[in-house]
Amino acid sequence: MNFNFLSPVSDSVLAHIQLQAKQALGRKLKIHSLQNGIPDLDDVQIAIIGVLENRNDINYLGEDFSLDEIRKTFYSLFPGSWRTEIADLGDINKGDSTEDTFFALKTILSILLTKNIIPIILGGSQDITYANYRAYDSVMPMVNIVNVDSKFDLGDSSKPIKNNSFIGKIILDQPYNLFNYSIIGYQTYFNPQEEIDLIEKLYFESYRLGEISKDITLVEPVMRDANIVSIDLNSVKASEVSQNQKHSPNGFDGKEICAIARYAGISNKVSSFGIYEYKPSKKDDNTSMLVAQIIWYFIEGVNFRVKDDDFNNENHYQKFITLVDSQELIFYKSVKTGRWWIEIPFLSKVNNKLKKHTLLPCMHQDYVNACNNTIPERWYKAFQKNSV
Repeated sequence: MNFNFLSPVSDSVLAHIQLQAKQALGRKLKIHSLQNGIPDLDDVQIAIIGVLENRNDINYLGEDFSLDEIRKTFYSLFPGSWRTEIADLGDINKGDSTEDTFFALKTILSILLTKNIIPIILGGSQDITYANYRAYDSVMPMVNIVNVDSKFDLGDSSKPIKNNSFIGKIILDQPYNLFNYSIIGYQTYFNPQEEIDLIEKLYFESYRLGEISKDITLVEPVMRDANIVSIDLNSVKASEVSQNQKHSPNGFDGKEICAIARYAGISNKVSSFGIYEYKPSKKDDNTSMLVAQIIWYFIEGVNFRVKDDDFNNENHYQKFITLVDSQELIFYKSVKTGRWWIEIPFLSKVNNKLKKHTLLPCMHQDYVNACNNTIPERWYKAFQKNSV
C-alpha cells in the first residue's frame, strides 16, 4: 500500500506516552513510529492523519506548524467503553507544491475509504477538504458535504484555490460529484449577500449560528446524510481557544462543537471527518484540549452507531402518510432508535441523479409540521434539487 507519503509521529510525542496512565488512549492506539513503521490496519476502524499544509491560507506568511500538542493532549485522555481499533498514521508533510500535498492525501484517503476505515484529518488550511472530496471520485458517485463554519467559503472559483474559496471549486470542478452541501453555524456578517443567495438558489442547506445554538438537535439529521464533515476551528468563539486561534467573539462554545462532532460520529454515512484551521501558539493548552475533545466525541459517536435504516423489513419501522397541499408526504420512523426519514419521490420524466425513492433524514418535528400543513424545508430543497 502506498503510505510512503506519511512521516511518523515524533519521538517527543511517543516519549510523552510513557508518562501516561496505562488506561490512557496513547497506550491503546496503533501508532506510526520511526522504529516500528506503519501499523497493521487489518482491524482498524478509525485512522488519524495530520496534514501539515497551510500555504493556501489567505493569511499565510510562511509559518510552519506542528500537531504535537494535539496528539499529546489526545493521547492523555481516557477512552470511553469503545470497541473500535484506532490508528495514528502520522503526518503528510508539505509537498513541493500544494497540489503534491493534495495528491498524497487523496491517495491515502482512497485506500482508507476502500478499506472502510474512517479517516480523521487534522489540518492546516481548510482547502484540504477539496483533496478529501476528490478521494471519493473512485469510491462513490455522489457525495454530501457538511461544513461547520462561520463562512460559506465559496469565494472566486476562477482563481487558484484558497481556504476561502474551496467550496466554489468543489461545486464547479469536474467531475461533478457533489450532491448536497450544508453549512452549520454560518454568521451572516461574514458572508456576502450574493453568496447567501447563491446557496439558496442551488437548494443547498444553511443553518445560522443562532438557529443551531437554540436547538443543537437540528444538526443530527443533517449529519445523518453526510459523507464528509469538515470543521473550521474559526467557527468556535474566541473565549474557548488560545491566542492565535481567536477569530470572533461569537461562535460555538466547547460543548456545542463537541456535540456536533458526536452527531457526525453517530451518523452511519459519515466516512471522513476533518478539523482544520489549527493555529498553535506558545500557550496552546486550550485549543489543543478542545481539538482533542472534538476527536474524542467523534470517536465516541462512531462507537454508538446503530444500523437503523433497513426499510426492507416492515418490523423495523413505522410508516406515516400525510397530505400537505395535495402533496402526499411519506415518513418512516425507526422502531430501534426512533429516528425519522421522509421519502423524496422519484421523478420518472427527469434525468436526475437519483434513480429510486430516496429517504432523507428528518426530525419528528418535520412530521408534526407536515400534519399542520407545512412542507419541511429539507424535503422541499431535496425535491427541487432532484427536479433539476
